[in-house]
Amino acid sequence: MNNKLVILSIAAFSLTACKKEAPKQDGAKPYPVITVESKNIVGYQTFPATIQGRVNNDVRAKIQGYITQVLVDEGQYVTKGQPLFRLETNILNENAAAAKAGIGAAQSTIAASQAAVNAAQVEVNKLKPLVAKNIISDVQLQTAQANLAQAQAQLQQSMAAKQQASANYKGVEANIEYSIIRAPISGVIGKLPLKVGSLVGPTDQTALTTISDTSELFAYFSMNEKEYFDFLEKSPGATMPEKIRNLPMVELQLANGSIYSEKGKIQAITGQIDPTTGTIQFRVAFSNPQKLLSNGNSGSIRLPKTYDNVLVVPESATFEQQGIVYVYKVEKDTAKNVVINVIDRIDNMALVKSGVNKGETIVAAGIGALKPGTAIIKKPIKMDSLVQSIKPKF
Repeated sequence: MNNKLVILSIAAFSLTACKKEAPKQDGAKPYPVITVESKNIVGYQTFPATIQGRVNNDVRAKIQGYITQVLVDEGQYVTKGQPLFRLETNILNENAAAAKAGIGAAQSTIAASQAAVNAAQVEVNKLKPLVAKNIISDVQLQTAQANLAQAQAQLQQSMAAKQQASANYKGVEANIEYSIIRAPISGVIGKLPLKVGSLVGPTDQTALTTISDTSELFAYFSMNEKEYFDFLEKSPGATMPEKIRNLPMVELQLANGSIYSEKGKIQAITGQIDPTTGTIQFRVAFSNPQKLLSNGNSGSIRLPKTYDNVLVVPESATFEQQGIVYVYKVEKDTAKNVVINVIDRIDNMALVKSGVNKGETIVAAGIGALKPGTAIIKKPIKMDSLVQSIKPKF
């Protein structure tokens, strides 16, 4: 009986001891930690952009007429002067024949007028010596001279009539030439909204087509007033032209998310803010050697932002309360929340101006259940492996 009591006492003591030691097993939990590093980071500020050809020319008819031929197709590359459309020329041909006949008639009139001038001149020349010898009166000579002047005036009118007939003919010929509508520049044909049989003219609101010179393209994007002044403050240079010259090359992100192979250069900034949108426009030039881009494409301009030797921590290590950003610094295996000043967030990393120092240890992830003063078990990991493992959610 005594032995049983001893055994029961030992068992009870053991259970009590286990219950007292249990909290130690449930106290400190393992957390991933990283060492604060400094890096050279390049981030990008993105702005929606529209893309236009270097030159975009609307093609319009110079005369009125019906389209008889469409000689090109949409998306086709054409060279300057290449025929694009033909217009009906039947009436123009008739007008040309009539104008040419008018030139012939005017030439005949000139010949008759010239003959009349010659005859009048002969009469004057014949009468002059007779008047000089008082054989005839001066009145006959004056009459002959008046007839000569009238014949000469008629000749001048005939010559003017021929010039007018020639001008009419050249005008009709020009209209016949205008019936062949040619490419004003080399480039790519846009839409062809009008087909064979359509009546077109110089006052039409709808252009026959648009030709875009896409050997070089311009991407246009805008900044609001605050972004614009921040941009100017960070851009090296004393004057606007100097700042533009010193700007880095930019990237174009296409609509499918890929990055265009050619980098662009900011060439111009509009001199005033648009009062309707409160923005200021930038123009970026991109070469287009493979003709991959076309007029009307869209995308995003990526302006690079470079940070040299800046402190970085994983975004998963940060949390925010009432607009203040914190991380948990680890001191003697205990998590302590500290305020940090974040200057930017790039590629799953927070760039830190102050609050932590290089070489200090912070909790890298899983901080939702942490409280200040919580004991932890450190599990060191590499920051690069952590930030690269975080996939963006769409």
